[in-house]
Amino acid sequence: MSQSVPAKGRQLRTLVKSSGELELSLEDVDIREPNDDEVIVRVEATPINPSDLGLLVGAADLSTLKAAGSADRPVLTADIPEPGMRAMQARVDQSLAVGNEGAGTVVAAGKSDAAQALLGKTVTALGGEFYADYRILNVAQVMALPEDATAREGASCFVNPLTALSFPETMRMEGHKALVHTAAASNLGQMLNKICIADGVPLVNIVRKPEQEKILRDLGAKYVLNSSSDGFMSDLIDALAETGATLGFDAIGGGRLAGQILTAMEAAASRGSEYSRYGSASPKHVYIYGRLDVSPTMIPPGVGMAWSTGGYLLTYFLQKIGAEGRAKLRNRVMSELKTTFASHYTDEISLTEALDPETLKTYNAKRTGEKFLINPTL
Repeated sequence: MSQSVPAKGRQLRTLVKSSGELELSLEDVDIREPNDDEVIVRVEATPINPSDLGLLVGAADLSTLKAAGSADRPVLTADIPEPGMRAMQARVDQSLAVGNEGAGTVVAAGKSDAAQALLGKTVTALGGEFYADYRILNVAQVMALPEDATAREGASCFVNPLTALSFPETMRMEGHKALVHTAAASNLGQMLNKICIADGVPLVNIVRKPEQEKILRDLGAKYVLNSSSDGFMSDLIDALAETGATLGFDAIGGGRLAGQILTAMEAAASRGSEYSRYGSASPKHVYIYGRLDVSPTMIPPGVGMAWSTGGYLLTYFLQKIGAEGRAKLRNRVMSELKTTFASHYTDEISLTEALDPETLKTYNAKRTGEKFLINPTL
């Protein structure tokens, strides 16, 4: 083991107890020697993504948060309502590590040439368990960052950039020609706009506040609709008729919006066509890839019979496109790291600050355009 790597390091853990309580804590975990094709990364930056929050807090009622432990080893607990316990039954009494992606410095490496080549490099990686001081990873999970890139700049190289790239790729694979995206002023949404503008893909953006409209218009977005405006549905139908968008990606999940998009797609597809009791024959689909609203998804009448909805997960898409497809997308991310795929952070916090009750409530609010970064070295 390298002298710069201690025998133990801190790791943020989440535990759903059978008693109906969530417990968040910092635990000391052993740091073993890396195998031949492994490296040890000192984590210096790891983002808090919505998918991370789903594991971290799940369905807990954060209004019941209680703090205990010490200043350097805080422990938070919160009650979990009965429906939430049913939803999380599969993880009850299992202490789980959190953090999908991150970046840092390789401080120890296995004997293989590939591992040794990364020693001392600033790298980015995907593999979970990044809310920790150190992370042991196979070299296949790691990418060296450009020499002029910092860990902060490379921390969010995977989840948002690859998800944003996957949307137009899915559009092409499934035979659509334009896209609809909700919560469109998010970090991911801004990346998607840059991609679509560069690649000539028509994109209909849906936001809910005037300031979010401005963010996207300043990027050069052509179609920006406010779901809280009185003329939203008529504006949406017009935009869909003009672009021919029949594929949507919805980060909201619950409530009326997915159904409104499908209804507007049907209305746009039916314009000028002969009446059919079954609606238009144009296939219309909305993928739900987030759950900012955890209420049921409402699909009303009026969407015709050629529609569908379903869940969307980046992991499944990456498996589908194979190693060559994944390499192509990752190369684009690296080449446009400081432009198209630059992430902006609301605040940078330490591991202990991540378990401050008020800080947790703030980053768990998942406000559009806000993104927090954990830096375990702080």
